[in-house]
Amino acid sequence: MTSAPAPRPARPLPAVELRVPTEEDAWHWHHVFNDPEVMEFHGGAPAELSVYEELTARQRRHHAEHGFCLYTLLDPADGAVIGFTGAQPWPWEWGPAGEIEIGWRLGRAYWGKGYATTAAERALDAVRTAGVPRVVALIDSRNARSIAVTQRLGMHRAETVTPPTGNRTAYCHRLDL
Repeated sequence: MTSAPAPRPARPLPAVELRVPTEEDAWHWHHVFNDPEVMEFHGGAPAELSVYEELTARQRRHHAEHGFCLYTLLDPADGAVIGFTGAQPWPWEWGPAGEIEIGWRLGRAYWGKGYATTAAERALDAVRTAGVPRVVALIDSRNARSIAVTQRLGMHRAETVTPPTGNRTAYCHRLDL
């Protein structure tokens, strides 16, 4: 059973461009996410460049193996890297292990403009094309903005998960494709 998508904003959604991450995108992701507000629900502190070097390399492998990944999200107006959006196999042993996770992270300047929803819809197209029957999104229970994106995508909250750190609660949202 899937939920009906949340109502669309009255404004038109922005155009977006997605690309398979390049080696240079590690630096771009590091730069655009180097903000405590952006990282509030992702460990709280900006990650080292090496984290993004490994992540972008892993996404290139995912795309080659699965036909989808966490794509670099570009502003088509000027080509600026504004974040990432896409899907990947859930990378941990806890939570929705074995599932395909859809996710997004944008630089602070791009919040509230419809980029995450538009890009996630495009990423879902790649996941559907790859034949994936369902995706999950694990969202910190305090992250109202990302929860709203899951609702606009038609996802439904299926369960509550406590990550191994035990210091927060997350909601696992699901969408049958």
